[in-house]
Amino acid sequence: MLYLLAILIGIVAGFRAMIAPAAIAWAARLGMLDLHGSYLAFLGNAWVPWLLTLAAVAELLNDKRASTPSRKVPPQFAVRVLSGALCGAAIGIPAGWWAIGLVLGAVGAVIGTLGGAAVRGVMASTFGKDLPAALVEDIVAVLFAAFIVHSL
Repeated sequence: MLYLLAILIGIVAGFRAMIAPAAIAWAARLGMLDLHGSYLAFLGNAWVPWLLTLAAVAELLNDKRASTPSRKVPPQFAVRVLSGALCGAAIGIPAGWWAIGLVLGAVGAVIGTLGGAAVRGVMASTFGKDLPAALVEDIVAVLFAAFIVHSL
């Protein structure tokens, strides 16, 4: 089950790069994900979930601007893969397989980035504009993140 959760959190990172780490930080802060004694323990500090939530909200708002570059350009793509890898590693830490989680999270982020862009493009064509498709993607990312945190 943890392997699946690591891939899914990567997919969330592919949809929205900051929602995944915000969700993982809240899971760590609320004691749902034990990161104590690891390099990622800082995610459970009192202020980190709030900062990552603020970053996630900023990303949600910025995504709606016409001037926002595609998620598939190298800098944005790299951030999503790194976010997915970090979050996948965090999920793997309690079971002692952070490296596998890291790889699965990165793979999930590639799937989420490319698949999310493709699905959003189809939805935007169907709706006749991008905003409704972007909002659907936001909702899916938040719901997936909540499911993952609840499943830890």
